[in-house]
This record gives sequence, C-alpha cells and structure tokens, in this order.
Amino acid sequence: MGTVAIFGAGVMGETLLSGLLRAGRPADQLVITERRPERAAELTEKYGVRALSNVEAAELADTLVLVVKPQDMGTLLDEISPHVAEGNLVVSLAAGITTDYIERRLSDGRSVVRVMPNTPALVDQGMAAVSGGRHCVPEQLQHATELLAATGKVTEVPEKMLDAVTAISGSGPAYIFYVVEAMIEAGVVLGMPRATATELVTQTLFGAATMLRETGQHPTVLREQVTSPGGTTAAALRELDDHKVRAAFISAMEAAAVRSRELSGE
Repeated sequence: MGTVAIFGAGVMGETLLSGLLRAGRPADQLVITERRPERAAELTEKYGVRALSNVEAAELADTLVLVVKPQDMGTLLDEISPHVAEGNLVVSLAAGITTDYIERRLSDGRSVVRVMPNTPALVDQGMAAVSGGRHCVPEQLQHATELLAATGKVTEVPEKMLDAVTAISGSGPAYIFYVVEAMIEAGVVLGMPRATATELVTQTLFGAATMLRETGQHPTVLREQVTSPGGTTAAALRELDDHKVRAAFISAMEAAAVRSRELSGE
C-alpha cells in the first residue's frame, strides 16, 4: 500500500488517522504534518506516528491526503508540488476545492481524488463521496475508497454532483441535530425532564435510522406503518404539512448546494 501522509491533523485529519490505525494499517506507514508543534507532539504520542514537515511528508508518501482548510490549500500545494512524484495519489478533503484547481498546481499528469466527508466519521459512521480527477485511474480511486472506508461508508460520484453531496451528507448531520433539538424541546414543553426527552429522542432516531438501513423499505412505507388512521401520528404529520416542513427542507438543501457552488468559485 505504501506510506500515507495526512497533511493537517485537525479533527478530520485525526479521525482519518485513528480510523486507519483501527482498520489495521501499521503506524510506520502513516505520517502527519501539523503546523502547531504541541498538536503534532500530542498526536505522535497518542498514535505512535511520525510528524514531519510538509516537504518531508510529500517526498516520503505514496498517498498524500490533504485535510487543510480550503483557504490554506493554495499555499500547501505551492510548497509540496515539486515533491509529488508521478504515480503518487493526492486525496483532498477540502470543501469546495476542485480536482482541476489541484491539478493545475501540481506537475502535469498527477492523480487527484476529491472527497466530501462528514462528521459522523468520528464514530466510524461517516458517509464520504469520492470523485476522481482527469488523470486518476480506477485502481487509485479504489485505493482512496479503501482509505475512507476506515471511517464509514464511501460512494463514488461524478464531481459535478459534489455540491449536492455537500448539501445532503456533508451538511446533513446538522439538519438531523436541528430536528433532534426541536423534538427534545417539545418533550420539555410537554413536561418531561430534559435528560429523559434526550434519551427518548436519541434512541428513536437511532432506531428509525437502523430500520431504514436494515429493512431496505421505502421511508413512506415505514412512515405509514406508524401512522394509524385518525391517530396521534397523523395529527402531528398534518401540522408538519401545514407548516410546509418538507418544502422547507428541500429549499434549505438547495441553498446549501448553491452556497457550495459559490465557495468552489471563490
């Protein structure tokens, strides 16, 4: 497999690092780069991996995983570009940075994969989408997929779909947390202790998600199973329909996709 270098060991960088180690990748095949010396020392101690400079890591690695902030990407690419060899794979997890942007800043013909991850990767339940650049061969895309599979599920999409992916799975956890907050708040309004409401809502969410995944049934079918005629669920769903909640979700996610496109262009 060769050496994997993770450039930028913030939350997502560390998530990927710990996932790869749990998936059985030897620590001596992993290196990190991190601007803050105290953070580098913390990760070196915690995971037993080496911390190198950007240039050293780029020279050593076969796979370079770029997990820096989008605004820092240009500087990083200028620094490492002379050290990215033919046959190396560059994997970017930076939101809004296109494969074209990266390819233009590397030597000609370098292979790039762009990834849209999400935060449930922290608990190995991530949903990542990967798109290959113009020089990326299927084996390299497969290699990137295997790396990310250490923290959850991975799917391959054409790059033009990544703004939609960002709106769905990238930002998606926040919409779920938003709904959960509202449901807990409702429990409190109905006279329940917050801790009890939180437990009920969290497990209900987990149970509903598990049913979706394990039964493979359409969400409409599952919803209708809960909704008896003239019952409590029907009364609640009527209120949601009156408040155009479904339309609001679609508009919200369209807005997220538009913003993702804008950020790609900035």
